[in-house]
Order: sequence, then C-alpha cells, then structure tokens
Amino acid sequence: MKLLAAYLLALCLTLPATAAELKVDLGHGVVTYHSETLLKRGDARTISVPGDVAFRRTMHFRAVPLAALLEGIHPGDHLQFVAGDGFAAEIPAALLLNTQGSEAWLAIEEAARPWPALPGHGRAGPFYVVWTRPQAAGVGPEQWPYQLASIRKLADVAERFPAILPASSLPPDSEVRRGFAVFQRTCFACHTLNGQGDARLGPDLNLPHNPTEYLRADLLRAFIRNPQSLRRWPQAKMQGFDTHALSDADLDAVLAYLRHMAGRKSGG
Repeated sequence: MKLLAAYLLALCLTLPATAAELKVDLGHGVVTYHSETLLKRGDARTISVPGDVAFRRTMHFRAVPLAALLEGIHPGDHLQFVAGDGFAAEIPAALLLNTQGSEAWLAIEEAARPWPALPGHGRAGPFYVVWTRPQAAGVGPEQWPYQLASIRKLADVAERFPAILPASSLPPDSEVRRGFAVFQRTCFACHTLNGQGDARLGPDLNLPHNPTEYLRADLLRAFIRNPQSLRRWPQAKMQGFDTHALSDADLDAVLAYLRHMAGRKSGG
C-alpha cells in the first residue's frame, strides 16, 4: 500500500501542465476549459508582451483572445478572476470589451515550454491574463491575474460588500469616493476590508486596525511604493506601485478613503 501511495503521489506531481482546467461561469452554468484544448483552438496564437507585469520583461505566450471565452457578456457586467493563491481581481466587463485598443488574452502554459519562475520564485501558470497595449485603456497591474483558476460573472463589488462603502453623504466628486474606486482596482484583489471581500492573499485593511492608524503618512506612502523600503522581507508577496501603476493623485485618494474607513469599522 505504501508503494502504491508513493506511486500515485509521484504521478500527481509529474502531471503535465496540459492537465490544467479553467472554470468559467457567466451565469448559465460552469464551463470547463482544458489547456490542451485551448492550445489547439483556431484563434490560438503566439503574442509578444513587452514589459510583462509579472515577469518584468518582454515575454512570448501562446494565447487565445479572452473575449472569445466570454461570449455574451455586456459592458455593464462585472467579472471576478480568482487565482490559486487567493488573489481575486475584480474587472468590469467594459474594460475587457474596450474599443481603445487594449486587448486581453488568456496565456496558456505549454507542457513542452514551461514559463520561467517569477521574480520571487513563484509560478505564473498554467493560465495568465495578459494584455497587449494595456496603456490604451488604462489597464492596471492588478488586472493581470496569473495562476488563474476561475472566472465568474458576479454583481459589482459595492452590491456584494456594502461594509466597504464610504458614507453615502459624501458628494459625488469627493476624493474619498475617488479613492474607493482606486481601492477596488489596486487593493481589493489581495485584501479584505471590514472583513468583506473574496481575496485571501493579504490582511484586512481596517480590522483590527487601519494602516493609517499605525503608520505615519510618509511611511505608508513609501510602503505602498516599495514595501521593502519599510521592512526587508524577501518572501513578501506585495509588489510596489510605481507612479505608472498608481499616480500620486490616486495614491492621495486611496489614503483619503482608508482614513475615512478607519472611522467606519464594522464586522470585527
């Protein structure tokens, strides 16, 4: 029995990347895509991605247009991309259907050509959402989910998680409201707030304490720009946000939102 168990374990550990599955649920039941089938599609092609977000250099991938796997979605829909490590990117369908020139692709790792390890020794495969011409539609670094396991159409974030909403009395052009939009795009993929959210990669940003309560403003800004500037930790997963990924104005806004939410704790 021990020999059989060892054999089965070894078999599982050596299964090729082609055994990978991606589950897509657009509200009409789950559709499962297998990597080997995707690689044989007529619309699969090799694409070049300069300055790839995860690998930090030009990469070449076998990929299919992501929109081809999401037939029937509308600009008002909201999609969640969940990775195997707990990362949960919230991406509006309008961004995926944009007409500005950015195009989303599902990159598929080939068994015979595995991708290199990521900086920090992680793996990006077997599925990775990459973009060509991301600047055209303002695609941010948190909208490149790798280790992708599932895609789901859901209600938008505000409807699903009311405890993360700022006060309704704030004017529409409030910096806090702008910060809430930035928070959803850049922070909510890894963190929860007031115990709400689907991400499981980073700590909650309001419970028991909000970072604005225990870090000086200059240190918090420096940490967001470069986490290693505050605490050296080679195993840390958080990547910094430079001014291309998060402008100074957007950083100001997300900090305004966090300060605001420090006075709106719930769910603790």
